[in-house]
Amino acid sequence: MSAEEFNYTKMGGNTIIEGVNDRADMIETQKTFTMLGLKEDFQMDVFKILAAILHLGNVQVTAVSNERSSVREDDSHLNIFCELLDVDSSSMAQWLCNRKIITTSETVIKPMTRLQSLNARDALAKKIYAHLFDFIVERINRALQFSGKKHTFIGVLDIYGFETFDVNSFEQFCINYANEKLQQQFNLHVFKLEQEEYMKEDIPWTLIDFYDNQPVIDLIETKMGILELLDEECLLPHGTDENWLQKLYNNFVNKNALFEKPRMSNTSFIIQHFADKVEYKCEGFLEKNRDTVYEVLVEILRTSKFPLCASFFQENPSPPAPFNSAITVKSAKQVVKPNNKHFRTTVGNKFRSSLYLLMETLNATTPHYVRCIKPNDEKLPFEFDSKRIVQQLRACGVLETIRISAQSYPSRWTYIEFYSRYGVLMTQQELAFSDKREVCKVVLHRLIQDSNQYQFGKTKIFFRAGQVAYLEKLRLDKLRQGCIMIQKHIRGWLQRKKFLRVRKAAVTIQQYFRGQQTVRKPISAIALKEAWAAIIIQKHCRGYLVRNLYYLIRVATITIQAYSRGFLARKKYRKMLEEHKAVILQKYARAWLARRRFQNIRRFVLNIQLSYRVQRLQKKLEDQNKENHGLVEKLTSLASTHANDMEKIQKLESDLEKLIIQKRTSEEKGKKHKEVMEEKLTTLQTYNKELEIQNVKIEKKLQEKTEEMKDKMEALTKQLFDDVQKEERQRIILEKSFELKEQDYDKQIHSLKGEIKTLKEEKMQLQHQMEEEQNISSGLKGEVAHLTKQTKMIGEFQKEIELLQTQKINVEKHVQSQKREMREKMSEITRQLLESYDIEDVRSRLSVEDLEHLNEDGELWFAYEGLKKATRVLESHFQSQKENYEKEIEALNFKVEHLSQEINHLQKLFREENDINESIRHEVTRLTSENMMIPDFKQQISELEKQKQDLEIRLTEQSEKMRGKIEELSSQLHRNLEEEGIQRRTMEVQNEIYTKEKEKLIGTIREMQETSDHLKKKFETESEVKSSFKQEASRLNMENKDLEEELDMKDRIIKKLQDQIKTLTKTMEKANEVHTSSEPKEYIGMMEYKKEDEVKLVQNLILDLKPRGVVVNMIPGLPAHILFMCVRYADSLNDANMLKSFMNITINGIKRVTKEHYEDFEMLSFWLSNTCHFLNCLKQYSGEEEFMKYNTPRQNKNCLTNFDLSEYRQILSDLAIRIYHQFMTVMENNIQPMIVPGMLEHESLQGISGLKPTGFRKRSSSIDDTDAYTMTSILQQLSYFYTTMCQNGLDQELLKQAVKQLFFLIGAVTLNSLFLRKDMCSCRKGMQIRCNISYLEEWLKDKNLQNSTAKETLEPLSQAAWLLQVKKITDTDAKEIYDRCTSLSAVQIIKILNSYTPIDDFEKRVTPSFVRKVQALLNNREDTGQLMLDTKYLFQVTFPFIPSPHALEMIEIPSSFKLGFLTRL
Repeated sequence: MSAEEFNYTKMGGNTIIEGVNDRADMIETQKTFTMLGLKEDFQMDVFKILAAILHLGNVQVTAVSNERSSVREDDSHLNIFCELLDVDSSSMAQWLCNRKIITTSETVIKPMTRLQSLNARDALAKKIYAHLFDFIVERINRALQFSGKKHTFIGVLDIYGFETFDVNSFEQFCINYANEKLQQQFNLHVFKLEQEEYMKEDIPWTLIDFYDNQPVIDLIETKMGILELLDEECLLPHGTDENWLQKLYNNFVNKNALFEKPRMSNTSFIIQHFADKVEYKCEGFLEKNRDTVYEVLVEILRTSKFPLCASFFQENPSPPAPFNSAITVKSAKQVVKPNNKHFRTTVGNKFRSSLYLLMETLNATTPHYVRCIKPNDEKLPFEFDSKRIVQQLRACGVLETIRISAQSYPSRWTYIEFYSRYGVLMTQQELAFSDKREVCKVVLHRLIQDSNQYQFGKTKIFFRAGQVAYLEKLRLDKLRQGCIMIQKHIRGWLQRKKFLRVRKAAVTIQQYFRGQQTVRKPISAIALKEAWAAIIIQKHCRGYLVRNLYYLIRVATITIQAYSRGFLARKKYRKMLEEHKAVILQKYARAWLARRRFQNIRRFVLNIQLSYRVQRLQKKLEDQNKENHGLVEKLTSLASTHANDMEKIQKLESDLEKLIIQKRTSEEKGKKHKEVMEEKLTTLQTYNKELEIQNVKIEKKLQEKTEEMKDKMEALTKQLFDDVQKEERQRIILEKSFELKEQDYDKQIHSLKGEIKTLKEEKMQLQHQMEEEQNISSGLKGEVAHLTKQTKMIGEFQKEIELLQTQKINVEKHVQSQKREMREKMSEITRQLLESYDIEDVRSRLSVEDLEHLNEDGELWFAYEGLKKATRVLESHFQSQKENYEKEIEALNFKVEHLSQEINHLQKLFREENDINESIRHEVTRLTSENMMIPDFKQQISELEKQKQDLEIRLTEQSEKMRGKIEELSSQLHRNLEEEGIQRRTMEVQNEIYTKEKEKLIGTIREMQETSDHLKKKFETESEVKSSFKQEASRLNMENKDLEEELDMKDRIIKKLQDQIKTLTKTMEKANEVHTSSEPKEYIGMMEYKKEDEVKLVQNLILDLKPRGVVVNMIPGLPAHILFMCVRYADSLNDANMLKSFMNITINGIKRVTKEHYEDFEMLSFWLSNTCHFLNCLKQYSGEEEFMKYNTPRQNKNCLTNFDLSEYRQILSDLAIRIYHQFMTVMENNIQPMIVPGMLEHESLQGISGLKPTGFRKRSSSIDDTDAYTMTSILQQLSYFYTTMCQNGLDQELLKQAVKQLFFLIGAVTLNSLFLRKDMCSCRKGMQIRCNISYLEEWLKDKNLQNSTAKETLEPLSQAAWLLQVKKITDTDAKEIYDRCTSLSAVQIIKILNSYTPIDDFEKRVTPSFVRKVQALLNNREDTGQLMLDTKYLFQVTFPFIPSPHALEMIEIPSSFKLGFLTRL
């Protein structure tokens, strides 16, 4: 068959090309194959596959209907194709017209149309041909492979060239896309590298704006570009060219200047390429890009019996390598990789991948460009189309290159090259310079007057066009002058040489001629005499000359010898000196090398030691960090208890305020009564006199009762002292009894030791008897059996001991329960005391005059002052408790370390004890013949029981005594309260004494318990003495020492309590003498400081203060209160300069600390709180009425008196706003990376978001490690923010504002991400978002922040989640969406509806008609029309005025602040 009969060869219209002989080319191809070692079998296999491809193109497909097509099984071309490739013709005919669709539940066979079948046939032919081409290339590369190592290679690339025809399709699009990439490579190589060299050399240079085609490449290959939209449309089952073109119009028309829509066509689009605009027809783009080869056809070819065909379609073929593995090609710069997550099989994706590999190879090599210009499009000789050539030059960038060379410096020399090349033009003075660079500059300034014609770089000299030629001309002129000078001298020398040779010849001729003349003359006597005289004269003359010459030569030789010998001697000396110096240098050099080697070895050893020590220190630090963490937890618990105590104190202060209000009301009532009394003065004068008499009597009674109370209190104290003395006596008796028992125990131990010695001696005797009397073994066996029975009895006795220990534990539990009952009774008594002491009862008992009289006496005011003192005592007590707790924690840490060491030591002792016990047991079992140990055990057990009973009896007696004492005290107190309710102060003092006595009694109980515990321990040690006799004595001695130390401590405590009782009695006496005694000295709430200490104060209190660890041990805003107390001191001095400098340095210090720690959340929170507290203190004590109405009278006395600090209040307010914004940015930066993964991507509801929307690729997360952030991560971060702000004492209103800002950020970021991500717009994702919002609302409830408006900021996100879940079909649904989604704009609602994507087949897309209905309803709404929310929006912040409840007089400075230079006034 000829080429005209095959479909694939006649598609061009003409199979013959002029000047081309197909037969000769075929023969040449076969010769080439043979030359490469490819045999005829290989060639026949290749020709068979080519023939099969040609026959496959002739297979006829007939249309049965609009949706079906068929191929006849008797088609000759099909049979030839199947016969050549050895496949089944019936299955091939079937699957060319059908395709198989495999689902999860079934397999469906779907018929194809005629057009689809033809496309499948052509795609299969292309697939086979592509595999054949790759196979041939691989075989040729294998044949040409070189066995040696390859380092480099040379590649030749023939680029396509831009194509633009009347009808441009997918092929022209791919070719022009490749040309854009290659043109970009040329631009980068030629233009950018050229300009970068000028920038590198610091040459003043204006950048040339050349056309960069990166926007066109981005239009084609970036995300949502033309190729990606084409691949996405190819994946859709009903995708068409028109739909794809419509997507291009929607995405790029009027949005991208490089993409245009033709005016007269709706089936094409225009792209502005580098060379020109190209119009592409969309017809066939999808099918050419798909080029789908169905898997069934591939399976048929894979089962072919033709080996070459079957090998083409293996599942994991090894890809042919274009280069040998020895040569690695690595890109010199980063190339944008194509997205290879999906669409791996489309033609566009393959073309893009191969183009990426080509660009990577080009970037790894050094390219050289050869631009070929066509003189005309007809390829005619001697025809020159100037317009077409200019167009090609412009398209290839040659004109740009020419323009650059015209504007730039095309010629360049390095300084060394210029110096060596043009050194001829330099003068002797210029060559004398040592710096060659300066020489070049001087020469150029002299030779070229115009300085614009050259530029000096860092390493090169740049010349404009023509300057190098000018320098070459000067160089040639200089060389020409030098040549002429050389020629002149050489020619003169040659002429002189020729002249001298001619002259010498003339002289010799004259000599011979004259000699001949003299010979021919006649000889005479005169002539002979003259001749003889001449000879003599000549002899003497010549002798003289020779002697002179000899003398001269002799002197010359002597001088030469002297100088030469001196030179040789000096040379020899110099050589010896150099050798000597070399030896010295070698000595020092080798010593230096040895020292350096030793230092390196020592440094290496030190590094190893340091690394090992660093590791050990790191381990210690980790352990210390764990211990610190435990201590921090303890401190937080102490802080919580302190906060509770502070709340109680605040409650007490509130009660005091209520009492003051009641006092004021009573005073007002008294005034009213006075007015009434003045009106009725005339009628009630006699009655007033009687009342005065009664008042005098009442005063006398009160004095008598106070004296009685004093007597009673003295009696109580005496009783308490007597009880204490009795307890001390009992303790001494117990100690004496204990010492006696210890002596008895020592005696028993000595006796037991003696018995052990006797037993050992008897053991030795028994052993001798056993050796001597072996015949009596049978009798001894019986005795051994009897002894084993007795050992069983020992186990029973041990059980009885264990029962006694359990009884002991029960007794201890009983004692503890009694303790608890005692404590509960004491708490009930104190409650009754507090409840019984009621001010209203006192008022009801006293008349108005009595109240006035009491007020005049000042007793109510004294009670009020007493309560204040009590609160101060409580605060000081709390602070001392904190310090004690800290010391106890340190002591506990030390004890833990000490105990760990003791545990190790005790473990060793325990092992030794076990060994000793085992040896003793063996000895006991062997030496129990006389049965001496059993009665001893019985006696010891009976003694232990008796001692236990005695202890129980003593404990019961003591508990009964304590109960009786407590009941007596409680009855006496109740009687005193009923009789003497007016004397509140005395009862409070009594109550304090009572509590202290209670503490004493509790201490005595504890001492008794400790003594009982020690006694029990002693009993336990006695039981242990039986097993280990040697070690008990040492333990008893140690316990005795401990008891002595404890007794000393108890004595000290008793002395302290006695001193406290004495001081309390003195204060009671002073309190009773109200009129005589003066008021106690109190603090006035100021901190005295010196002006030179201001810098030190700011450094210690502001800059060096660490919030963590300090917050736990102080009241909120303590630094602010200290600063204000210093302000009060400056105000009291009326020193304006001192106050101004202090305020300025304080504000600057706060600014500096927030600037230095601009990313430290805890530091910013701490100083925001203190700034607000400082601002509130300035307002509270400013003296203004609007702020003073919240103060107590005592606080009103502490107001500023001399200066108005309203300007500084404004500065502090601005500073607080600045810190708040900085504080919010830190929180936003910390939480923003967690929002999208936690709110959108993480599946908090399992199974809800398990499916993904169809037709979407897997998007990369907004964070690299999305697994690290969940919804719990967001909640934990919010909880961390909340706890830190609460610990730092931040105001509740300000805390609510910060939480509101954070919740707005969470909602805005989540909603913006939802708008941008189509795969997140589904019903199930709406359920997920709603669930996460509920988690946030629960967090608000847990933190008691429901009243804040943070929940309202999540309303747009909540409405968006509802919109994803709601039904979107009918008109009522549209109306409901319009009514409910009030927080979303119209643009946002339409965006969500258009982006809604169903996950499975049960959901449906939102129809365009429904979207239009909703849009019509939303047209009436007036909103911004903005799609994205502004995440940087900040709500207005306000700082509410919160007066400080803390009294300035009660504030104390912790020692950790290091403010010892401040003094409280």
